Amino acid sequence: MVWNRFRWGSRLPNAAVLLFIAAAMLGLIFLVFQTVESERQQRSRSQLTAEIIEQLGRVDTATLNGETGQRGYLITLDRRYLEPYSKGSEQIEPTLRRLRTLLSDNATTRQQELLDEIDALARAKFSEMENTIILLEDGRLLDARRAILTDEGQETMERLRRALDEMEEIERRLLAEQAEETARIEGRVLPLLGTLIALLLIAILLGSRLVSRAARHQAEAAQAVVVGEARDRADLLARELNHRVKNLFAVVLAIIQMSAKDKPEAKPVTDAIAQRVRALLTAHEVSQGELDRELASLETLIETTLAPYRSQSQPATIGGPEVLLPAKRITPLGLVFHELTTNAVKYGAWANGGQIDISWKWIGDCIHLTWRESGVPVERQPERKGFGSLLMESAARQFGGTLTREFKPDGLEVTIDLPYVEGRTPLASPTPAP
Repeated sequence: MVWNRFRWGSRLPNAAVLLFIAAAMLGLIFLVFQTVESERQQRSRSQLTAEIIEQLGRVDTATLNGETGQRGYLITLDRRYLEPYSKGSEQIEPTLRRLRTLLSDNATTRQQELLDEIDALARAKFSEMENTIILLEDGRLLDARRAILTDEGQETMERLRRALDEMEEIERRLLAEQAEETARIEGRVLPLLGTLIALLLIAILLGSRLVSRAARHQAEAAQAVVVGEARDRADLLARELNHRVKNLFAVVLAIIQMSAKDKPEAKPVTDAIAQRVRALLTAHEVSQGELDRELASLETLIETTLAPYRSQSQPATIGGPEVLLPAKRITPLGLVFHELTTNAVKYGAWANGGQIDISWKWIGDCIHLTWRESGVPVERQPERKGFGSLLMESAARQFGGTLTREFKPDGLEVTIDLPYVEGRTPLASPTPAP
């Protein structure tokens, strides 16, 4: 489950980066294509303009040759001088058709008007020259000269040349506009190309970071899986160990009880040993788990210790704030509470119909616990310390606290201080925030 969430979570940013890189590459390809296409159109426009200008020149040359042949024949009446006219007359028709073909797809409105005007003027000019030559061939020299002197042919020729010049000027202007557009696109491509390259570099850097982050997350996810499996195995082993420890306690208790059967005089000793072993078992049952984990409350430990003896005739009150104890501290405290409980049953409050009051509170960084027995008159202080007292003092040293006993006229009062040390394994949970 964790791996699936990680896999989907890492794929989305990587996919976004890849899409960005792909979009940048497509943009770059589009700009390159646009530049190439603009250059291709400029070359095509240049070729078209050059050919149109060439055809315009041919129209001018054809009419000029026709006029040269006409004048030469008029002056010499020699038909050999009609050769330029004949070539121009043969050339004009295909030239006009070619010019119209070249301008058929790309002609502007003005160019179409000029093309019609050039066509009409060229045909009118050659018609005028043909009429003059016919008059000369009929021997009507004066009529031919009179027709030329009307300046009709001259005006037609001037109008034709103006139309040709305007057409050429339009073509050159269109060529210049195409060249300017191409230059503009080329000038725009370089900055955009630089920007795209920068964006690609940024995308590559982001992609590398995402890849490294994905690899790190993958390693963390794999480590989390391994840690979880190890924790499960550790819990299983802990449960198995706890079960075996409880069986070991049961075997020890059985051995103690069987030993007492053969020696009745040792029964009090074996009973005391068995009770202490049961106290250890109780503390162990309360403290099952990791040693450094706070897993049992102080109240639970006390109630578990008192439970086998507590009744209406042997009352006890328990009260204090919630305090959690680490497992490694529960065993020595459990032994202390067991010794106090068994002493109360044998010699103290519960042996004389009294009551036990257990309370604790925070004083600074310590839990101050008071075990007070009432209803037991104490006539004098004990002269010596028994094994139980020595055991309790030793246990107090184990949990780093202090234990003091005071025999008051109404009964025993035991004070236990449980310290909390910052930065070390706590004996008890810290004071709750107010």
